[in-house]
Amino acid sequence: MGRIAQTDDLTDVQRDILAAVRTFVDKEILPFATELEHADEYPESIVESMKEMGLFGITIPEQYGGLGESLLTYALVVEEIARGWMSVAGVVNTHFIVAYLIARHGSADQRRRLLPRMATGELRGAFSMSEPGCGSDVAAITSRADRQAGGDGDGGYVLNGQKMWLTNGARAGIVATLVKTDEGAESVYRNMTTFLLEKEPGFGSHGGITIPGSIDKLGYKGIETTEMVLTDHRVPAAAILGGDDGRGQGFYQMMDGVEVGRVNVAARACGIMIRAFELAVAYAQTRRTFGRPIAEHQAIAFKLAEMATKVEAGHLMMVSAARKKDSGQRNDVSAGMAKYLASEYCHEVTTESFRIHGGYGYSKEYEIERLYREAPFMLIGEGTSEIQKRIISRALLREYETPR
Repeated sequence: MGRIAQTDDLTDVQRDILAAVRTFVDKEILPFATELEHADEYPESIVESMKEMGLFGITIPEQYGGLGESLLTYALVVEEIARGWMSVAGVVNTHFIVAYLIARHGSADQRRRLLPRMATGELRGAFSMSEPGCGSDVAAITSRADRQAGGDGDGGYVLNGQKMWLTNGARAGIVATLVKTDEGAESVYRNMTTFLLEKEPGFGSHGGITIPGSIDKLGYKGIETTEMVLTDHRVPAAAILGGDDGRGQGFYQMMDGVEVGRVNVAARACGIMIRAFELAVAYAQTRRTFGRPIAEHQAIAFKLAEMATKVEAGHLMMVSAARKKDSGQRNDVSAGMAKYLASEYCHEVTTESFRIHGGYGYSKEYEIERLYREAPFMLIGEGTSEIQKRIISRALLREYETPR
């Protein structure tokens, strides 16, 4: 193991978990990732092994059958998995966000009923905010939930609309879904509610929920990304995240989930660029030009130095953001900074590794070709770099406001 991207002050339990995951990645993911990715094949056996290791419940409290670990532990596990194959990290990402939302904002009944099954991976989660006409502009969503009158005065809700970019959309059995509601609030953000939509796994239509099929993508293959169409889908009021207390709180609940999601994307970006650096430094010491390894040419040696520095910087910011969230502090700025820096550096490091490989980097026989297609997703997942800069700048201007 190299010296970069190491984390100080970990507990013995954290070290043991990471050592087990690292061994798993080296033996069970890296040797098969490129073949599975090129075939766009779901990594069924890898996912089953992750279930056995308890990774689907890594942050779920022990009382519900999980490991009860921190966001930092989870982020470091994701970094290791993404080093093997970023798509595998995606299998647990939205699942983790939904489990976090239920543990943090769910009602007692929702926690008791859903979290034990999520901890084993039996019940898988997906997370849905985006729509065909909006992504980061959450206020622009048009999907709706309309109240229905009932004999007890609350007959539940009917949901209609179209959602987009659901990772695990087919295999998930529960989808945390943000829609417009009419709570009578002046702010549009108070007229949004998160529903926990339970559905049958698979493609097709079931009870007013349609998952049409998987979207073909440049990278991020092996895992499905889908649309979700809601057509007069009826749910009881108990499906609201948090029950009665969750009415009109959907935007704020989802933003809390996005904060941990941005730490996750930063961790995935770190995993990709760690692997890209490993491939580059190994190739540069074996590929020879003009009678010596290309690593001995200053042009290449300087590239390696710059790449390693960027890996280290991204890793440190990701760890800092995770620790801030774990301490109970607001981390929207630190998570945005970590996601922004790590994703940009991931793209730069992967591109440099691709260039170091020369013509071989363009060949599907070399692993860097896969990483080169995976890295751009980090630039847009959980909000683009431009959105992160907007979040960061607004917070800084409030903090450093000049008296007038």
